[in-house]
Amino acid sequence: MLTKNDKRVGRWLLACSGMCFGAIVIGGITRLTESGLSITQWNVIKGMRPPRTEDEWEKEFTEYKKYPEYKYLERELTLEGFKKIFFWEYIHRMWGRSIGLVFLLPAVFFWKKGYFNKGMKIRTLIYGSLIGAQGVLGWYMVKSGLEEHNESTITPRVSQYRLAAHLTSALVLYSLFFYQGLNHLLEPQQFAMTSAVKRLKMMNHTIKALVVLTAISGAFVAGLDGGLVYNTWPKMADKWIPDDLMAITPKWKNAFENVATVQFIHRHLGELTGGLIFITWLYSRKVKLPPRAKFIINCLAAAGLLQGLLGIATLLSFVPVHLASAHQGGAVTVLSFALWVTHELRRMPK
Repeated sequence: MLTKNDKRVGRWLLACSGMCFGAIVIGGITRLTESGLSITQWNVIKGMRPPRTEDEWEKEFTEYKKYPEYKYLERELTLEGFKKIFFWEYIHRMWGRSIGLVFLLPAVFFWKKGYFNKGMKIRTLIYGSLIGAQGVLGWYMVKSGLEEHNESTITPRVSQYRLAAHLTSALVLYSLFFYQGLNHLLEPQQFAMTSAVKRLKMMNHTIKALVVLTAISGAFVAGLDGGLVYNTWPKMADKWIPDDLMAITPKWKNAFENVATVQFIHRHLGELTGGLIFITWLYSRKVKLPPRAKFIINCLAAAGLLQGLLGIATLLSFVPVHLASAHQGGAVTVLSFALWVTHELRRMPK
């Protein structure tokens, strides 16, 4: 039986997962608005204070002008324009620091009050370490976009590899908070663990893996501005397989550095994920499950359909910020329902 203390911890964990969700969406907007390189220093404490006076803004803008994004892209950027891109990067960084506070303060309180068992204490230490590592990884990512390159043809941007790693870490942290939050809030439901249920569980595990892989491939698309090529669907221009799919040597690099290839991979991973969600939903109709589990599987199917439509709309409309950020949030929503299905189908007492 879950106690009141369990539920307090559960609500805290879900609040932390909600903060992670917000960070993922804000991070996506930061990338979409090309704001991520507007703050060129990383100061954990001093960086919390934004420029206030006109002189401070001028100083911050002058510092930004020293780096490749401004020098080589020759942006027609005024001070007012700089303030706009500074806003999103600043919000993203402050949101990340807020996650630390939302996690740390209740964690200390619950630990001292004895709300945590041994397993939860270990998990809490892991969560805290991951939050700290995520901040370091975020700066490591930004730093890649501030470095000078010998080749003048390289567009100043953060490394797509580091961007993908940063997103992956965020998804892992979100998933841990969300799933453990459910554990502390929802009592297990009783039903027979039949072979059909076990098969349904395996299908859902595959869905989770595909959702994460699709999201990671989306980070490569975002990192290379790959959403701005081949803005047609279902074909890429007038072909199912574009001619420049393997244009880079060595060939393996195409999957990570060729804009056509990363979009090709992302769109087909998305289609595969959506197809499996639909098949899983159909299969679940004939599996005997509690009403809550059935409802969550229905929610997963609806979220998968909406995410597919958002992806297509984002591509066809040349990646507007509002649709692209909704698409990124949609990926986390699909993952959430897949995690919830896993929670509903976990080992149950007979």
